[in-house]
Amino acid sequence: MTKETAPLRCGVINYGAGNLGNLHRALVRLRLPSRILSSPDEVCQDDTDVLILPGVGAFPPAMELLRRKGWEKALRRWVDDAERPLLGICLGMQLLCEASMEDGNTSGLGFLSGVVHPLEGVSKVPHMGWNSITWLPRKENMHSLVPSGSFFYFVHGFALRESDHAAATTRLDDLQFPSVVLGGRVAGCQFHPERSGLGGVAFLGRLLAFLHDGGSASLQTSLPVETALRNSATGQGGPT
Repeated sequence: MTKETAPLRCGVINYGAGNLGNLHRALVRLRLPSRILSSPDEVCQDDTDVLILPGVGAFPPAMELLRRKGWEKALRRWVDDAERPLLGICLGMQLLCEASMEDGNTSGLGFLSGVVHPLEGVSKVPHMGWNSITWLPRKENMHSLVPSGSFFYFVHGFALRESDHAAATTRLDDLQFPSVVLGGRVAGCQFHPERSGLGGVAFLGRLLAFLHDGGSASLQTSLPVETALRNSATGQGGPT
C-alpha cells in the first residue's frame, strides 16, 4: 500500500466518559488501525494520525476527568503545537467548545467557539433519534462528505446555540443548532456517526480523511474508506 493510500491510524481517547464500543467497531469496519489511549503518555505523533474524543454523560465531570488525567494539556500540545487533527463526538464535541452551562458554567477546551446550553423550547428532551443536517453555504466543500439532508442518530439534552465554527445545522421543532463544527483541523459532531448505520460510518471515515488532509476532500483519500465499506458489506470487512 502506498503512502498516499495508507489507512489513517486513529487514537481513541479513553478518559472515563466515552462509549468506546460502537466507535471501535466502526473503525474496524473502515479498516482504520486504532488504539484505545488510556493515558496521555500513550499519544505518539509517530504512530497516530488523528485523535478522536468520544463522550457520553455530563459536561462538568467529563471536563474534570480530562483535566485531572492530564488530557487537557496533551490535547493542547496535539492541536496548538503540533497542529494535528482532532474529532469530537457528541459530548466530545461539546468539550472542544468554550464552555457549557450544564449545572453552572464550566470552561471547555476552547478549540472551537460557542457555549453549550440546555435544549429549550422543544417538545421533548433529550433529543433522541434520527435527524438531518444541512451544510451552511460557506461550507460547500464539505458536501462531498455527505449531502445536506442526510440523517444521523442523535442523543443529547444540550447543544450549541451558535458558533463561528458552525459547518452544519440541525432543526428540532423551532430550534436550530450547530450539529457539525469545524475550525482548522479540529471538528465535532453533535450526533453519533458510528451509530448511524453504514452511511454514518462512511461519513466518519471521510471526515477523518478530510481533517487529516487539512480540510480538502479528495478522491485519493476517500478511496480506502469506500473500499473498506464495500468489503464489509460483502463479508470481507469488519463486524456488521
